[in-house]
Amino acid sequence: MSSHHDADRSRFPDPVYARTVLAPLFDHSKREFAGELSRINRAHCVMLTETAILTAAEGTAIAGALARIDATLDPAAMVYSGEHEDMFFAIEAELKAILGPDMAGRLHTGRSRNDMDHTILRLRLRDEIDALATKGRQLAQAMLNKAQAERDTIIVAYTHGQPAQPTTFGHYIGAALEVLLRDLDRLAAARQVVDRCPMGAAAITTTGFALDRPRMATLLGFAEPQRNSYGCIATVDYVTASYSALSLMMLHLGRVVQDLQFWTSFEVGQIYVPNGFVQISSIMPQKRNPVPVEHMRLLASQAMGQAQAMVGTMHNTPFTDMNDSEGEVQTAGYRAFALAGRMLDLMAALLPSLAVEGERVRANIDRSCITVTELADTLVRAEGLPFRIAHEIAADVARGVTARQTALSDGHDLFAAAFQHAVGRAPRLSAADYALAVSPRNFIAIRDRIGGPAPAAMDESLAVYRSALQALTDRAEAGARRIADAADLLAGAFAQLTETDPQEAR
Repeated sequence: MSSHHDADRSRFPDPVYARTVLAPLFDHSKREFAGELSRINRAHCVMLTETAILTAAEGTAIAGALARIDATLDPAAMVYSGEHEDMFFAIEAELKAILGPDMAGRLHTGRSRNDMDHTILRLRLRDEIDALATKGRQLAQAMLNKAQAERDTIIVAYTHGQPAQPTTFGHYIGAALEVLLRDLDRLAAARQVVDRCPMGAAAITTTGFALDRPRMATLLGFAEPQRNSYGCIATVDYVTASYSALSLMMLHLGRVVQDLQFWTSFEVGQIYVPNGFVQISSIMPQKRNPVPVEHMRLLASQAMGQAQAMVGTMHNTPFTDMNDSEGEVQTAGYRAFALAGRMLDLMAALLPSLAVEGERVRANIDRSCITVTELADTLVRAEGLPFRIAHEIAADVARGVTARQTALSDGHDLFAAAFQHAVGRAPRLSAADYALAVSPRNFIAIRDRIGGPAPAAMDESLAVYRSALQALTDRAEAGARRIADAADLLAGAFAQLTETDPQEAR
């Protein structure tokens, strides 16, 4: 015997399906996609009228109804009732109420929810990329300014967690900036993939109607139509490229955050975080906790994880239109952009405020012998020794000053003895020559090859970074102008149909 509940399930939508899938999707759509759907409807109406697929009278009637719906309907107030499957059918029902089913149905000529859905998703994803790229360029500018300001500020560079060589804070920031600029290039490349319009693909194979696909792309602010119509509804590389680029940016910046965590520790202490970014322990009054550094790491990790989940969701999905790549999953993915944006904002604010603790740096250099590499190099150049012998002499000096707990600069006597023992003669390097060879400032100044920390090499690198950042900015501004011009174009064309002011047609 069939129950009443079983009878309910013979009608669409099944109540559990409605509760678990359709209602959440409807809520996502009204929050995220109502504006994009309106733009697509308006652009499609304009294009159908321009191509005479709609008569002028039909285009005017449909445009007027669309304008009325936009003016009177508040998507945020809409509640999913099951009467209409999704936002698309809800808006179509509003059109039918105004125009009747025959006229309202003409707007859907030559299109499908397939091409509409992917167009909506691309429009929204492009906006997310543009907002994040703006924050990324702001961080890049902050890095560039900091690298310039700290061009000559000496720090200890570490490898394998141990003091390695002296460099400058500007040189270190320049290395991080290079990666960020490449990450922004990757994000811009992903945006190019997103910036192609699927409209006109219809369900899969385009249509027999004489649609103008390039016109639709132009009206919606896309760079061009997506070429292959099957690809318009099947490819997900616009998703995977975008979230892969975001993931890599967060991964790479997270490594810089790890260094800041290490360098601000009490034991290392070469970076000072000002009070505005420090929290005090609730019980230990001496504690200065630079917790924003931890929050940057947390935000970067969360954003990266969310982005990687987006890419992973596409794995082993069929090469066709399917819900795995559409509304619900993509809406979830926008959280990655929100988290990444917060991380970029925080880093752009924190980085300029950091200061190098010069006294601590000098003390760490003195006790770690990290300039001894240059002593070995100097012996090769000034004394004509093979590098391996020079290296052994330098190592003996480092062991000697470490054993008696003095600075490397005070070890000329140990150097002279080690040199005599290894070479069989006294060194030509005087005490003053020795002091210069092991000084941090000389260590940096002499490393003036391309990409090195010496002032001239740094100036050349900073000029390259400045040019690269400007190119990214110019490219972004050109894209923003195209979107703004498209909005004006669509508003003007739509106003002609409704015989209203273009400002009112927006």
